[in-house]
Amino acid sequence: MGRPIIGITCDLEAARWGDWVREAAVSPVTYTRVVERAGGAPVLLPPVPPDSVTALAGRLDGLLFTGGRDVDPALYEQQRLDDTDVPEHRRDRFELVLMRAALQVGLPFLAIGRGLHVLTVARGGTLFQDLPTHRQDRVRYLPHDVHLAEGSLLARLLGSKVQVLAAHHQAPDRLGDGLKATGWSPDKDVVEALEVAGHRFGVAVHWHPEESDDIRLMTALVEAAAEPRRDEPKRQEPQAPQAAQQPKKPAAAKPKAPARTR
Repeated sequence: MGRPIIGITCDLEAARWGDWVREAAVSPVTYTRVVERAGGAPVLLPPVPPDSVTALAGRLDGLLFTGGRDVDPALYEQQRLDDTDVPEHRRDRFELVLMRAALQVGLPFLAIGRGLHVLTVARGGTLFQDLPTHRQDRVRYLPHDVHLAEGSLLARLLGSKVQVLAAHHQAPDRLGDGLKATGWSPDKDVVEALEVAGHRFGVAVHWHPEESDDIRLMTALVEAAAEPRRDEPKRQEPQAPQAAQQPKKPAAAKPKAPARTR
């Protein structure tokens, strides 16, 4: 069996190579490298029209929702604050539709940073737009501890406490439908991880496992993606074709002998 195909969301940004400047699909290479190290086959997913999402969800084995700029607050009925990023509407639209498709068909996914916020909003939740004391540096991932809920999938994979690399300034306020908080900051004030109830692998974290040497979380995603989908019918072995029965020819009636004349 080949490697499971993991779709990785990314940005559309102006990029330069040689003398050329073009809009390009842009993603930190750490995402593709960690998926490959974990046993998956990475493929980038730039924002595309929603009509393509059904086909993507049907062909991919798993999804990695990556970090990036803040989700548009209008999508959870708030006004944008000064410290909130200018939204990228194409990516927001695409990833919300993709997340809902993944939830509908049971596609395994790991949502990182911004991805956790996409999951929250996709399920009808809201966000704190700015936690001014939580992010110490805008351009570096800094280590801090996260406490994980006993019995959660994350705790089974990583233990009750894990040191992580993160740089986020937002967090869920009201959780969306079907979401369980399974990780918190040491002071318990900030939700750091979510899991989707009843989903075979629907996990969201604020930290960036692709930036560390610990690939346990990514390996778990790839292993879940390698399993057959529950809604897929079992393939039937082809049956040998049966010889068609020839219709029986009606027996020819014997002609009557002509009556003898005397």
